[in-house]
Amino acid sequence: MVLALLLCGLFLVLLLVALFVFGLRRRLIQRSGGTFDCSLRWDVADDESADPKGKGWSYGVARYSGDRIEWFRVFSYAPRPRRSLQRDAIEVLQRRTPHGEEELALLSDALVLACRHKGVRVELAMSEDALTGFLAWLEAAPPGQRVNVA
Repeated sequence: MVLALLLCGLFLVLLLVALFVFGLRRRLIQRSGGTFDCSLRWDVADDESADPKGKGWSYGVARYSGDRIEWFRVFSYAPRPRRSLQRDAIEVLQRRTPHGEEELALLSDALVLACRHKGVRVELAMSEDALTGFLAWLEAAPPGQRVNVA
């Protein structure tokens, strides 16, 4: 009986530590500012009918870092970004509202921005305010950088 209580207590302590580290990671990512909620779908097929309906989306937090966007998965303990998008390599293809099963996979006010990054099609889903800021960040590239905003 004592051993069972000890194991349950140990499990509870480990669970609390895991949740604390999870929250601390999010705070550290947001510490420098310039973050926004952003779902990401990487390497999407060019033919929309070939895309899995609403599948492949990962919820995350994006952070502006100089001339790149660093994207972190929300449900991860990794201290480094999962993806990094260089400003001069991002080409905006289209903007659209979520359709079909995507409406369930994404946040309620999300808009989808289809882009190409170094030849790979990427879709970013973010709020309208975050989208406005993202497009302004793209257009504010230093002189001489190629920027393609649809």
